[in-house]
Amino acid sequence: MNTISLKVFQGIGRYGVLLALVALILFGWLRYENFLGAFNVLSVLRYNSMFALVALGMCFVIITGGIDLSVGSTAALGSVVAALLSPYGVVPGLLGGLAAGLAVGACNAFIVTRLNILPFIATLATMLAASGCALLLANNQSVSVSYETGFVELGQGDLLGFPIPAWIALIAFLLGSLVLNFTSFGRTVLAIGGNEDAARLMGLPAQRVKALVYLASGGLAGLAGVILAAQFGAGQPIEGVGWELFAIAAVVVGGTLLTGGVGSVGSTLAGVLLLGLIFNILNFENGLGWISLSAYWQSVIRGAFLLLVVAIQARLSMRTEEAA
Repeated sequence: MNTISLKVFQGIGRYGVLLALVALILFGWLRYENFLGAFNVLSVLRYNSMFALVALGMCFVIITGGIDLSVGSTAALGSVVAALLSPYGVVPGLLGGLAAGLAVGACNAFIVTRLNILPFIATLATMLAASGCALLLANNQSVSVSYETGFVELGQGDLLGFPIPAWIALIAFLLGSLVLNFTSFGRTVLAIGGNEDAARLMGLPAQRVKALVYLASGGLAGLAGVILAAQFGAGQPIEGVGWELFAIAAVVVGGTLLTGGVGSVGSTLAGVLLLGLIFNILNFENGLGWISLSAYWQSVIRGAFLLLVVAIQARLSMRTEEAA
């Protein structure tokens, strides 16, 4: 009986987000006209690709047992830098935003691994620093991008009928899944989250891998900022507020434990889509006139949803330990 219970609880933790996502899609399809229409589906994928990139980086960080609170401010900084460089072409804008993200990620890596500062404190400090840099570079206002160089195609264009931002996110997740599941780097990431001291004693390069994880998180956040600037036509220094909460929620919803050592890239993507569809459905409900929620309610819902999921995750972990 204990073995059966253990498998049930593990299955719920692993596949619960996929079941919830399927149920939500069926609900939207049955209730709303054009919910699964091409326009709505592609719009959801285009918009949520930014959050998907940030959540991917957060997934690796949380698996190591850390946290990255700076991803939202890093994305905002990346959007400003990309917008400032967009008149010089697509490549300078893309590389500039990416470099800004990598710079913040490098700072996080150095503070966490070399100065041995707790990730919460380290990334809180870089969050404030990145936000300040974004506001200084933008002169406390939105920075318009150049429409003459084709930079906006990174956010507004399509390739083979599929949004370019969604292609970027899809490729990033495929690479992330391969790295986590089929490389020694991925196994080391999991080992660090399980027991960092034991990982070191086994001779694993724990510090180097952890540094690369924070570097990757910053780079992905910077890339999300590039898409932000290209999609909305401006670098926005305050847009990233709350993105870290969305990313953490998506990762946790996907079954990744906040204590580290357990996680899935694919389930994180499912978590991003689940959260994105929840807000999409709320917009449809607004259109039907049943409810009237402003965009500010999204932050309230995200916070409540994250608290609920963490509580459920803790309960399932307790049940799994009891069943074992």
